[in-house]
Amino acid sequence: MGIEGIGASVVRKEDRRFITGKGRYVDDIKIIGMTHAYFLRSPHAHARIKRIDVEAAKAMPGVVDVLTGQQIVDDKVGNLICGWAIHSKDGSAMKMGAWPAMAPETVRFVGQAVAVVIAETRNLARDAAEAIVVEYEELPAVADVKAAIAPGAPQLHPEAPGNIVYDWEIGDQKAVDEAFGKAANVVSFELTNNRLVPNAMEPRAALADYNEAEEHFTLYTTSQNPHVARLVLSAFYNIAPEHKLRVVAPDVGGGFGSKIFIYPEEMVALWASKKVGRPVKWTGDRNEAFLTDAHGRDHVSKAEMAFDKDNKMLALRVTTHANFGAYMSLFSSSVPTYLYATLLSGQYNIPAIYTEVIGVYTNTTPVDAYRGAGRPEACYLLERLVETAARQLKVDPAELRRKNFITQFPHQTPVIMAYDIGDFNASLDAALKAADYAGFPARKAKAKAEGKLRGLGFSCYIEACGIAPSKAVGSLGAGVGLWESAEVRVNPVGTIEILTGSHSHGQGHETTFAQLVADRLGIPINQVSIVHGDTDKVQFGMGTYGSRSAAVGMSAIFKAMEKVEAKAKKIAAHQLEASEGDIVIENGEFKVTGTDKSIALPMVALAAYTAHNLPDGMEPGLKESAFYDPTNFTFPAGSYICELEVDPGTGKTSFVNFVAVDDFGRLINPMIVEGQVHGGLVQGIGQALLEQAIYDDTGQLVTASFMDYAMPRADDVPSFKVSHTETLCPGNPLGVKGCGEAGAIGASAAVINAITDAIGNNKLEMPATPDRVWHAIQAA
Repeated sequence: MGIEGIGASVVRKEDRRFITGKGRYVDDIKIIGMTHAYFLRSPHAHARIKRIDVEAAKAMPGVVDVLTGQQIVDDKVGNLICGWAIHSKDGSAMKMGAWPAMAPETVRFVGQAVAVVIAETRNLARDAAEAIVVEYEELPAVADVKAAIAPGAPQLHPEAPGNIVYDWEIGDQKAVDEAFGKAANVVSFELTNNRLVPNAMEPRAALADYNEAEEHFTLYTTSQNPHVARLVLSAFYNIAPEHKLRVVAPDVGGGFGSKIFIYPEEMVALWASKKVGRPVKWTGDRNEAFLTDAHGRDHVSKAEMAFDKDNKMLALRVTTHANFGAYMSLFSSSVPTYLYATLLSGQYNIPAIYTEVIGVYTNTTPVDAYRGAGRPEACYLLERLVETAARQLKVDPAELRRKNFITQFPHQTPVIMAYDIGDFNASLDAALKAADYAGFPARKAKAKAEGKLRGLGFSCYIEACGIAPSKAVGSLGAGVGLWESAEVRVNPVGTIEILTGSHSHGQGHETTFAQLVADRLGIPINQVSIVHGDTDKVQFGMGTYGSRSAAVGMSAIFKAMEKVEAKAKKIAAHQLEASEGDIVIENGEFKVTGTDKSIALPMVALAAYTAHNLPDGMEPGLKESAFYDPTNFTFPAGSYICELEVDPGTGKTSFVNFVAVDDFGRLINPMIVEGQVHGGLVQGIGQALLEQAIYDDTGQLVTASFMDYAMPRADDVPSFKVSHTETLCPGNPLGVKGCGEAGAIGASAAVINAITDAIGNNKLEMPATPDRVWHAIQAA
């Protein structure tokens, strides 16, 4: 490892432009002739559109045009799709209701667009939108997942009787029933995983520009996967042929999964640009983000676990109702199925598991992947259940986990996943030591003497990330493969450009990807530039989500680097009149082993392009590409321990200590990894204590602004003790596993387990607000 290579805590290259205000976001981009879009959105959760009158709005100053949902349907722009096919347990396909980019006849959630105003400024567009007259026939609405499937509930889509999207199952029901029949103890639990609003720093935005002369579209957008956006917009939505559509995702201020998807606004901006013959920009405001960005979580589950007389786990049985909102989003069907239920074995050797997931439509904002996407829901359910079991069985929660840990690898779970490697005991041991677990009883007694309730909670998580391989996800219903691509270009003067299909929206790719190249060639990272986010510059790629950038994206770079190095060694050997097998790369030079003969990288690159003296038959140039499709998921895992105090008079929770021990495989940049863990922990704590999207009985989002939706601030979270154990992933050439979602997956259960331990009442739902905690104390 060099001072800037793999394993070095290198300061992020990209931060200079961010902290000096020189980032380039979609809303920063201006095009000559640009107009602005403002969407008129439904105030009703469920209503029929009887009439839209846009004439007064069209006559307003600065208005270019006013377009409606019926017009976009008439122009045969396709409905939004769900890209992951799930089948019910009876073999029938999931029931997908039509989702037009703007509603022509029926609205199904508050905030659904019914018309768009195109004007010279955003303020003029907003003023004109207020002049549009829409006559609605309000229909009964339902926001609660259980109420939506009750007899007589309002029906959202004719394609989905009873509002059920699918009734899916995984596992061996017979084996589970038999295990429960012979169990010495059974522990059961019902819980809700609260709905969340993503709230990235940068709201979504789109700028569309149609070039009539070339019949070509350009879309600047806040996307985590611009190539997939281009594919979907062209192949499914009939916006433009793929070769006539360029998608650019410049700097993106956070995504957390909510910017994976194609949203109506992007489709409408492209369509409207052609319609009005001018560029069209839309920038969402925070209120629109609350109403229209895909929400996360929202599960209601019942879980049961069977134990033998020695407290060994025998079986797990889970039924989950997943709220999808009003429509199926791009990956929503996979989140509570193959990204959730397949992780319900956790770190434990559970011989039999059976899970049923019922997907349900409601008159709420569509729900899709949010940081962790199914894995936080699985971890929360399992770790709350295991903690509950420890209390009912009257055994130490750490030892109950240890007794049931998987210790032999590879390990095939009963729910598809095959864990390749891990050492769960090592992570737990490190966490117990860092938390001074042995000293906790004394600290608890001292707190009690001072009038405080002190509790300690565990969470031992595992996740499947590096989302791939293509053959596996294809067999499970994914609409695309999940490989990644890279191209390495060594320029004639020895500088290097890495073109990657991954996309950075805060993860530090411009630094870590350059570190890989620096490590292999022994050059400074400022000699390497990373190019991403532009479908006209970069070969097709699958984007960034599911903690896949290092495990899949960097592995593609690794493979391309191997090809570049092999060719460069041939050139160097020819120049140095040496055997290719004797060439080694050190400190930016190609050296002949055992001699003082060497040639610097720039000279090798120059030789490749001048082509005056190359080996016979060799093509000029020095650039190579690679596609990498892994053979398995990666499985980061860890142990979290939260210690906190509760004021019995107010229900307020105060953190004492939070220990996070993770196994991410090899760390590329420990400082960036630590930052990713911190960010994830804050989001997990936010869900546990503060955040919840709440709808009233009419489908109105009550928490539609930061006045009512509580985001965690610095004084809401503790100082974290973060450390790592290491088992190298055997499934990729770098041994990496992924780190971006871990904190959000493991934190919530640790916090709630700690609070319930403190107050002596296990019945506590997230978010554990002071009011909820105080009432739980009184109930106890």
